[in-house]
Formats: sequence, structure tokens, C-alpha cells
Amino acid sequence: MVLTRMFTDEDRIEADPVDQPPVANERVRDGEQYGVVRRQVRLLQQPEFTIKTIETGRNYGRYQIEPLEPGYGTTLGNALRRILLRSLPGCAISRIRIDNVWHEFATIPNVREDVTEVVLNLKSIRLRRIIEMHGDVRAHLYARGEGSGERIVTAGDVEWPAEVELVNDDQQIATLDGPDAVLDMDLWISRDRGYRPAEAQETYALGEIPIDAIFTPIQRVNFVIEHTRVGQNVDYDRLILEILTDGTIEPDDALSQSAQILMDHARVFAEFTKPEPELSANSFISEEVQNKPLADLGLSPRVLNALRSKQIDKVGQVLTMDPDQLLSIRNFGPRSLTELREKLGEYGYLPEAEVGASFSFDGMDDEEPETLNAAEAIATLGGLAVNEDTDE
Repeated sequence: MVLTRMFTDEDRIEADPVDQPPVANERVRDGEQYGVVRRQVRLLQQPEFTIKTIETGRNYGRYQIEPLEPGYGTTLGNALRRILLRSLPGCAISRIRIDNVWHEFATIPNVREDVTEVVLNLKSIRLRRIIEMHGDVRAHLYARGEGSGERIVTAGDVEWPAEVELVNDDQQIATLDGPDAVLDMDLWISRDRGYRPAEAQETYALGEIPIDAIFTPIQRVNFVIEHTRVGQNVDYDRLILEILTDGTIEPDDALSQSAQILMDHARVFAEFTKPEPELSANSFISEEVQNKPLADLGLSPRVLNALRSKQIDKVGQVLTMDPDQLLSIRNFGPRSLTELREKLGEYGYLPEAEVGASFSFDGMDDEEPETLNAAEAIATLGGLAVNEDTDE
């Protein structure tokens, strides 16, 4: 986009004559130079879009996102709608078992609804997860008929486990017609995404009836694209997004989770050309091995004492150190490093690529520092200098 600005007599040209832009209708007044200058300004940065909540209600949210680049309203709106409808996790009843009922086409004595109608009512129960679920959890319903008249059994009569919370406790399940009516039922709750048909449900005992499970907490999503204006450009998009949930999640949280899922998938493409990070030693060693004492490897006291002087006494500590770092420790030389690596390889704590690898110790003496210190002390006691040649 190119904008043109006209400078008038109020604008003073203070640049040097060499750096001044072309001047039209140039004139001189009181020894100062004025003129009409045409300057071009190019916008290099695009405006950032913002999200605003337009309307909220019970389980409903309407959002406005603008300004978006031309075409991005449809791109983002369609992607978010698909994720909202089928990628958010939720809880639902996946199978049931009714006492003295062996299939879903049976009837229950003194109960107005047959099993098929009961199943349809159970599909409308909405549950919110409270704590982490490890597999399916079971709920139980036991209801008896009243002395006179009929009794309506609702979702609030079910004993739900601590892992879930009931949202619509007034949801009707069945109607008991007589005082002798009994409804004894077990219900299993699963957690998943999207929709799972009854044919895909697993049953583990005779008499269990699978149910079409609707896990998604989103009931409806709609988006509309409008044009919006930025400066003189009217080609930008305004995205209007509507979200209706079932009450187990807030619309704001649903929008945030769907955007996070979209970002997680887009990050794979964004990092496609980045080099893979090198695996560290800790990536293939368990925590138990990392905390294992070095003394259990059968190292010599000389090596253990040198490492302990630097508070190094665990296998995980030496696995994260480079050979140069180990060799910088006092009294820890090439022979100590070789012994340490042999023990680590013997117990399988080194990567296969490093097992048997050799290191060059150019410029280093074969003797350990502790050996040199001892030789120097003996030479000093004898009145000789270590670096001087002695004749026998």
C-alpha cells in the first residue's frame, strides 16, 4: 500500500540540499527555501488482529476477530469450527447393564419406557470431568416405585463416581408405573473425543448394552465473514464466531483449547526444517539408573575419591559431563577416564555409538596427576628437582 502526503508551506525543509527530495513550485522567501514536496510512504507492517467478545449467555459465546488478511477469515473460521466439533475431549455413558434385561429391544416390568427409549434418554446426560479418569468409571442407579402413582427417575437419582460431575440433573431416564417397579442399572462412563457409535463400543460381560457415545462438549458452531476497513483498504476480513456448548465447558475455554490444538499441529510444519536436537545421555537412562551410586559400579578408590572431591557420586552426573570436564578434575586423568567408561559400558549405561570409542589425549602425560605429585615430593626429599637431569 502506498500513501502520498503533500507538504505545504507549514513544513520546513531542513535537510541538506543534496539530501532534499525533488521540489516542485520552488520559491524563496526571507532567505529561506520552501516548496511543495511529494513523499511516498510504504506500510511494511500489517495490523495485528484482536479478539473481542460480543455476546455471552448460558453456554453461548459470540466473538469478533478483526482485522484479518484477505482470505484468512475463512481459513481460521473453518479450521476452528472443525476442531471444536470433533477434537475437544468430553465424558459420556458408553455402556449400561440393567437387571434382568439381556438386550436393548426388551421391556422392563412396570416401567413405561422400553430399553430403547431409556438408552435414548441416557445419551442426553451430560457429565463434566472433575479429576483424572483412569479408564472407564462406573455409576449405579437403583429406583423403586412409590406407593401410589408414578415416579419419574432422573439423572439426579444416579450415584455418580467422584471423577465426574452431573450437569443436567433433571434429565429424565424412565417412568415407574407401579409400586412394584424396580430399576436397577449399572452405567459406565468413558472419556474420549468426538463421537463413538455403539458398534465400536467394547462389552465385557453378558447383558451389557453399548450406547452411541457423544463425547464432544460442543453442540453448535457457526462463523460469518464480513469485510472490514483498515485505512483506505476495505479488503480485510472480520470473523464472527458463535459457539454453543452443552454446559460441561465454557465457550471461552472451548475456543482457547481449539486454538491450542491448531497451534500444536501447525508447529510440526513450522519446525519441519529445524535440525533434530541431539539426544542427551539422560534421554535413554531411567531415573533409577541416574540416581545409582558410582560405588556400585566397582570403581577403584582412586577414581571414586577424585570424583567425590567435586561432589560427584551418582551415575547420572558423570553421564552428563564431557570427557574434558572429567579430565579437569584433580587426580582424574586418562586412565581414570578409561576405567570409568569401561564400567559404564559394562553395565550398559553408555550409548551404543560410544561403547568402545577411543579418545585422544594429546599433550597429556600418561601418568596421573597424583603420580606426578608423589614423584615430585620424593624428588624434593632427595634434594633433586624433578625437571633436572640426574646422573647416577
